[in-house]
Amino acid sequence: MRPPLPQWAGTLAAKAAAFITVMCCALAALLGVLVHVSVTDQTVGQARDQALDRLSDVTDAYQAGDALLPGARVDPAELPAPLRKLTLTGERGTMVATYRGRPTMWAAGPADGGRALAVEIDYSQQARTIAGLDGAILWSSGLAIGATLLVGAFAVTRVTRRLHGTARVARRISAGDLDARVNDPRTKDTTRPPDEVAAVAAALDSMASSLQSKLLSEQRFTADVAHELRTPLTGLHAAAELLPPGRPTELVRDRVAALRTLTEDLLEISRLDTGREQLDLDAEELGALARRVVRASGTDTEVRVVRDARVETDRRRLERVLGNLVANAHKHGGSPVVLTVDGPVVTVRDHGDGYPDYLVDHGPQRFRTEGGAKGHGLGLTIALGQAEVLGARLTFANSADGGAMATLTLPQEDG
Repeated sequence: MRPPLPQWAGTLAAKAAAFITVMCCALAALLGVLVHVSVTDQTVGQARDQALDRLSDVTDAYQAGDALLPGARVDPAELPAPLRKLTLTGERGTMVATYRGRPTMWAAGPADGGRALAVEIDYSQQARTIAGLDGAILWSSGLAIGATLLVGAFAVTRVTRRLHGTARVARRISAGDLDARVNDPRTKDTTRPPDEVAAVAAALDSMASSLQSKLLSEQRFTADVAHELRTPLTGLHAAAELLPPGRPTELVRDRVAALRTLTEDLLEISRLDTGREQLDLDAEELGALARRVVRASGTDTEVRVVRDARVETDRRRLERVLGNLVANAHKHGGSPVVLTVDGPVVTVRDHGDGYPDYLVDHGPQRFRTEGGAKGHGLGLTIALGQAEVLGARLTFANSADGGAMATLTLPQEDG
């Protein structure tokens, strides 16, 4: 199994730095090898030509019976074995070897009696030249790699900083801040060609504007419908009260009451959508408040107080949240329904089929129901909106052993 990489290894900056380093090292190695081979071939070639010219002069002097020049000898013991073997075939050649602790260029050719005539030339200066060149290649390559890394890191950091800013705006939008925008200056400056990051930022801003426009239209439509329905429903309710007693009258009054409840829910949602709700805070005991909610619901709900807590909250809004959760559990879940208070955490659990997957994954959505469920999806939407006003966190999940479970976590009173 491959060991996990550290978190920083997955960042764009780390990958870009690694890529730049590898490419710079590869390029420096390639150029260094080419320069080294070229200069070495030229230096060795010049030394070889010089040694062969000296060997020609020594050979002429040897054949004429003259004294050998300095550095020329017949069958010297220090002559490298490969070069000696070459002379036995009647060929001339050169070879660099260490002689008396210093680099020496040997040139040798055949002499009479199966012997070798050889000359030696000091090769120290050429060796130092090549060694100095190799050192210069190494430090200049290191300097070039370091400078390239700094410039590359600066350029990549600018890009990643813009990407991080775009990601922060995207998270703010997903959290509900529809006024958040990237406002990348490159998207507004027509004299500069937009890059990919600017294109992403512009697309995100356009998406946020479109989403905000659609949500505002939906909110206005909800509020307008609710307000327009109130007046005719009030008259319809008054007319229903004047009908003579009987089963048809009961049915009419029941439907009118359902329409009035739906209208009030729509109005409440429209108020929550404006984001201008004001809290009326007071200290409340959660256990006692939970029992009042259950009594007011008129349902057979068990209340368990594991650990009571005193919280500073808006009693009316908290009762609305818990009342909606209890009503939803009885309407769409199965018995028994249990409301549990454990410190600042309140859980409403039923033993039905559980929440649909979309609700667990994305939260309640108004006017959306699935699986044959009845209703308009407003009760849980209102509960979630009121919980946000309270500064509480409301989550929805399905229990492992069956049933739906809504968990409300309230901010606890200090002290």
